[in-house]
Amino acid sequence: MTALMGVTMGFLAFLLIGGISGASAWIFYPGQSNGSNPGKFLVAAFLGFLAAAASSFIGQYLGFFQSGQMLEWLSAIFASCLAGCVFTALAK
Repeated sequence: MTALMGVTMGFLAFLLIGGISGASAWIFYPGQSNGSNPGKFLVAAFLGFLAAAASSFIGQYLGFFQSGQMLEWLSAIFASCLAGCVFTALAK
């Protein structure tokens, strides 16, 4: 049960980190917006989540860090911000 709790909490944390990073990149990125399109806003949030989760799993697989370490969280935040900004720059 405790091992499963870490996976669930990691999923929720990456969902929150990636969603906020991707959505904030869409909101605060400078550029001409084509009206309020909730579809692209949700895609930016989803891509932020995928980037955060992927950076965590790839970093653990390559042995850079273990689950729950600070470097894992920093890589997740950086990857989700980068993915959100790249998507927003290409979409706007």
